Amino acid sequence: MLPGLKLGKNSKPARSEQPDESRRNFLKASGMTLGGLIVGSVFGGVLTDNLEKNHSPAPASSKPEASLQDALMFFNQEQFKMTEAAVERIYPEDENGPGAKALGVAFFIDHQLAGPWGYNARDYMMGPFVQAQATQGEQSRLKRNEMFTLGLEGLKSYCQQKYKKVFTELEAQQQDEVLTAMEKGDKFPMRGVTSSSFFKMLRNLTIEGVYADPLYGGNRNMNGWKMRNFPGNQMSYTQQITKEGLVQIQPKSLQAHMSE
Repeated sequence: MLPGLKLGKNSKPARSEQPDESRRNFLKASGMTLGGLIVGSVFGGVLTDNLEKNHSPAPASSKPEASLQDALMFFNQEQFKMTEAAVERIYPEDENGPGAKALGVAFFIDHQLAGPWGYNARDYMMGPFVQAQATQGEQSRLKRNEMFTLGLEGLKSYCQQKYKKVFTELEAQQQDEVLTAMEKGDKFPMRGVTSSSFFKMLRNLTIEGVYADPLYGGNRNMNGWKMRNFPGNQMSYTQQITKEGLVQIQPKSLQAHMSE
């Protein structure tokens, strides 16, 4: 198992699921006004049945809660599943808290690749192109999202050749072996990008997705911050500055300030 950076874990309070009795009783008694007409009996019954279904407690599920950011902007489904499986091995779920999958890291990466960062919007990407020295780091005429796409293609090809399976079908230990080989760059051929540079990009994006503001698609429910007891984006600390001892501060996202 590849190491994940974990410190602590906070539980999430249960959400109240109390039904709206006053609205339900009103609809049952009087029907509903539609286009100036009172619609009762059949239509009213259908509507109140739907209300009862909508207000009934949801069945327990181990899946992470859906987020407004759960929309793919760059990946296709295959690329998304491969990325989601890979980042979970880099930052796995354990007794300290959720892993990269539950934190929505793959969505964070997808959104970054679809945006200005992925298209190198602020970088000079025109020629001439000169062979870089070893001390100059990774130099490429490819955009970051192009490099990431080629990296996923190389990952897919490597797994097919060695295991005759796709990455998502491998056992956890096998996935770790593949990612370790990718990091070392030993006999891990890729087109247009080295496997070690792709792994470095993947790992950096994983950590960023765990700890970035939830506004960008990762760090779902601020659980990445909660494991670190990080307060997030607070407007000020004037109420806590006069208190003695340790002060527990509930984290805030940038989204919390939009309505202030």
